[in-house]
Amino acid sequence: MARRSKSAVSDYPVDVVENIVDIDVSAEMETSFLEYSYSVIYSRALPDARDGLKPVQRRILYMMQQMGLRPDKGHVKSARVTGEVMGKLHPHGDAAIYDAMVRLAQPFALRLPLVDGHGNFGSLDDGPAAARYTEARMAPAAQALTADLEEDVVDFVPNYDNQFMQPSVLPAAFPNLLVNGTTGIAVGMATNMAPHNLREVIAGTRHLIAHPEATLKDIMKFIPGPDLPTGGTIVGLGGIRDAYETGRGTFKTRAKVSIEQVSPRKQGIVVTELPYMVGPEKVIEKIKDGVNSKKLTGISDVVDLTDRTNGLRLVIEIKNGFNPEAVLAALYKHTPLEDSFGINNVALVDGQPQTLGLLDLMRVYIDHRLNVVRRRTEFRLGKRTDRLHLVEGLLVAILDIDEVIQIIRESDETAQAREKLKVVFDLTDTQANHILELRLRQLTKYSRLELEAERDTLQQEIAELQRILSSDAALRELVSEELAEVAERYGTDRRTQLKTKDDMQVAIEAVTAQSKAKKSLGLALEIADDPCWVLLSASGMMGRTPGKPIREALVDPGKRFKHDVFTSIVPTTARGEIGAVTSAGRMVRLSVMDIAVLDENGGTPSMASAVKAAELVQLAKGEKLVALVPLNTVLALATAGGVIKRLNPDYPLNQTEWDIMKLKDDDEIVAAAPCPTDDMVLTFVTRDAKLLTFDAAKVRPQGRTGGGIAGIKLADGDRLIALGVTAPGDAAEVVTVTNGKDGLASAKVTALSEYPQKGRATGGVRAHRFLTGESQLALAWVGVGPAKAASSGGVARSLPTEHGARDGSGVMLTQSIGIVGPNYAAVSAAMAVSPEGEKLF
Repeated sequence: MARRSKSAVSDYPVDVVENIVDIDVSAEMETSFLEYSYSVIYSRALPDARDGLKPVQRRILYMMQQMGLRPDKGHVKSARVTGEVMGKLHPHGDAAIYDAMVRLAQPFALRLPLVDGHGNFGSLDDGPAAARYTEARMAPAAQALTADLEEDVVDFVPNYDNQFMQPSVLPAAFPNLLVNGTTGIAVGMATNMAPHNLREVIAGTRHLIAHPEATLKDIMKFIPGPDLPTGGTIVGLGGIRDAYETGRGTFKTRAKVSIEQVSPRKQGIVVTELPYMVGPEKVIEKIKDGVNSKKLTGISDVVDLTDRTNGLRLVIEIKNGFNPEAVLAALYKHTPLEDSFGINNVALVDGQPQTLGLLDLMRVYIDHRLNVVRRRTEFRLGKRTDRLHLVEGLLVAILDIDEVIQIIRESDETAQAREKLKVVFDLTDTQANHILELRLRQLTKYSRLELEAERDTLQQEIAELQRILSSDAALRELVSEELAEVAERYGTDRRTQLKTKDDMQVAIEAVTAQSKAKKSLGLALEIADDPCWVLLSASGMMGRTPGKPIREALVDPGKRFKHDVFTSIVPTTARGEIGAVTSAGRMVRLSVMDIAVLDENGGTPSMASAVKAAELVQLAKGEKLVALVPLNTVLALATAGGVIKRLNPDYPLNQTEWDIMKLKDDDEIVAAAPCPTDDMVLTFVTRDAKLLTFDAAKVRPQGRTGGGIAGIKLADGDRLIALGVTAPGDAAEVVTVTNGKDGLASAKVTALSEYPQKGRATGGVRAHRFLTGESQLALAWVGVGPAKAASSGGVARSLPTEHGARDGSGVMLTQSIGIVGPNYAAVSAAMAVSPEGEKLF
């Protein structure tokens, strides 16, 4: 850098007086910081307690109203709105203005959105598109905030360069601060207010208007707690009451979840609502982090099925063998499925930041609204009074309009005409000027009757306005009625569920203790290997009882439901395996964990929550599922051609399916049942009502490749339809049902001891004598039934026509009478009474 020359220094004037002021840096910093803090608090970060808006939000809504962007008009580019607000009212960056407008349009951020956005306004996980791409207009609710601005209801203040005027506060026809909440960070303070339900807030406000002395307990009957835009559940109301009382408090929010059978083999936790301001991508990320860090176990996959049609749907698949309740408790602990919301009700009151409780917030709003309606009433009263004054002048002049015209024509100037009109008709300056300003064409619409009708209307309106202004009770009543109209127009049902009791806290504490102490505290993460029963219904539905032995009520016809007619009942354990026998001679290994758990109704498992067996067992075309069987015992298999086979349980351990019987081309398995010992009794029933019974010792157990031996000799066209396996000494019975003509049928119950045992591979004896119109059996069953099943004494009885097997296939009878299992037979209530009213069984 070049040095300054001496000649340059000598050019300065010699009479310069130096004035150096010493200032205290700490004092200057304090003053500057206070000015900056006040600017941030008052002009940017904190909302006004009256309309619940920050300055930028207020300016956006006011400018949109001035631009005519009403809900019934078209959308305009967001950049245009942003530019108007920035150029005329808000001298800050366009990004800050656009971000504020975006929040006003997001339904997941505001309980009652104030801007109607068109385009990508962002989501909980992603930001919005640029302002040049999106469009916006006022939402219907925003009109309620800006209504009546032209009627001098609020004070207007100059903008930043004194060229335009803007409202210092909006009229706010509803308590926006409570309904939509807000968040903001100022200097040395912050605000965080929860959204509420519009109907509840207005109901509480109306009660406080009518009863100014109401307590917080009274108001909380109307406003029990926040109502978050995204729904979810609020757990524990203690923090809410603290916030309503002092302005500060904390409460827990949880996602709305349900445990469902997401596939035939898996259960899952389905999330349909998330805590406030929590997005699904954030939840998925936290779940993945928890699984990788071993904080979360038992989760196999997370699938986001959210779409615009069905809304949020997040499916968290649970591994087999894990307790969904325990996994859910761990998710609440380690992921945003449970979040906390801290209420800090800081807002501006008369330009000063204050922490307000619920009653204080409502009283500030009520005072503001009373003042707005009072000023609006005064404005309207003034307008109507002025109009009445003019109408009265016109009524005076209209009586002699010709003289009025003559006075005007004879006057040399306006002032002279005005004075003559005032003297002749006793008018005021305002009335005379109004008459002079009338055009000749306007005289055609004036008539005495019309003016008198307008005068009477104005007088009535003025009297009503004066009544409102003269009575505080009338003013409060008017404000309350207008609030009720707003609630009716814009109110919606509550979305957030409130729970006073945390029913998951014990589970969460148990999960926490297990993670620390590595021991169970009553909520095992993995499902115990408890006893259960797997059920297969005659209509092809499969399910398992919820971890406990089956009850006698299972066979009570009065407690059974649709699909609750059982063809197989297999005892097993929750972590065990069973086999599924198909008509093609295959056995499929099934994990009990993959089978849906049944709901209970009064202790009775209901097959209404079961799944289709075809979803668990893949069947070829024409192949049918015959029965479910245990894998640890000898089985008896019977085919339609009368072949019998006893199968040893030497199944492969590394395969999920295998062949269990070699069949002829035209044959198929029709029955399968456990037959563990040689002293069991085998009973065959054919379609032609032939019955053969003999000891199982005559059939030696074979391996999987064996083809079986002859069981019963069949006549041409006959086929086996039932196999019964009973223990010696059992009071077994034989149930046979025919397919009658025109839907008629007959049923018969006979003790198995009535039939003599014959040799294997013989034709057997007749089990049912056909009545007129009957040709074959539709259904047969052999086993131990309830005692009342023997009351028919073996005599065939006609069944009700409307419940008969109309097509002869036995399908309807299978669903109505049905087979309940290897130990029980039951008849449905509809089939238990004959046309004459006599019990059949």
